[in-house]
Amino acid sequence: MTYDAGSGPRAGLLDGGTVRGLPADITLVSLLGDDGEQLADAAATARSRPAEVHPLTGVRLLAPIPRPPSIRDGLCFLDHLRGCYRAIGRTEELHPAWSQTPAFYFGNPAAVIGPHDDVPIAPGSRWFDFELEVGAVIGRGGRDLHPDTAARHIVGYTFFNDWTARDHQLRDMAQGIGMGKSKDSAITLGPALVTADEIEPGFEVAAAVNGREIARGSLSGMDWSWGELLAFLSRGTDLVPGDVIGSGTVPGGCLLEHVDTPDPGAFTGWLAPGDEVVLSSTALGETRQTVHPSASPVPLRTGH
Repeated sequence: MTYDAGSGPRAGLLDGGTVRGLPADITLVSLLGDDGEQLADAAATARSRPAEVHPLTGVRLLAPIPRPPSIRDGLCFLDHLRGCYRAIGRTEELHPAWSQTPAFYFGNPAAVIGPHDDVPIAPGSRWFDFELEVGAVIGRGGRDLHPDTAARHIVGYTFFNDWTARDHQLRDMAQGIGMGKSKDSAITLGPALVTADEIEPGFEVAAAVNGREIARGSLSGMDWSWGELLAFLSRGTDLVPGDVIGSGTVPGGCLLEHVDTPDPGAFTGWLAPGDEVVLSSTALGETRQTVHPSASPVPLRTGH
């Protein structure tokens, strides 16, 4: 995990209700790059000889990797896409391309926020949404990975929530070059990095807004496996330690899939200032965040 007890970001071990810190010059990324031995040794050190100890309630949890080298978000649940299509009235079958290779987009590392940080609504957005996803953190880099073995390069997992301005997404889609400002305002990672050896495959995750559960599911329904996704992402390029890879949204795990009117602008469920969004899992812990307004966008030119 990464936390701040008042003197800046620091890596440490979450041990029940206690945070056991490592020396100030150590980051989680600095402990990656091998088969997890450095990370395991650091955890043992934090448990037996911590540099500092704080109650969990006395620290601010940051994103485990506060500024990842890169972020790539996959779309590994095709039922999520089908649900989005239904919500906006599209009835056609998915294009064969969705089953030929995993889809993904590059996220903004500067947009990463912690698991309990307030979330700014994307400037100018009125259709603000969350996404229930899991992020895999690359522990050992590689290139041109094989789908049968690529998942071994994952050191651990954390929640991944790429907050989305659905109205901005309509413009991104019309421009046709991928996700832009619709995915640029905030990406939540946290509350901690749970190492791969601590997690059973197919663990369950859930999302709630203002105490009402919106979705519950597991990774067992992924149409593209982690190994297949990482193998595709690494074709002709390097994955490096600390890269964060999103699973894509668990089916039902966003408000768009629950739009109940032909006009999404008339949907009353979009996030508004003061709304609280919670992602939870017995495997990963919990993120709990409140949405707040942001400044109005400065017009680029008259009428825009």
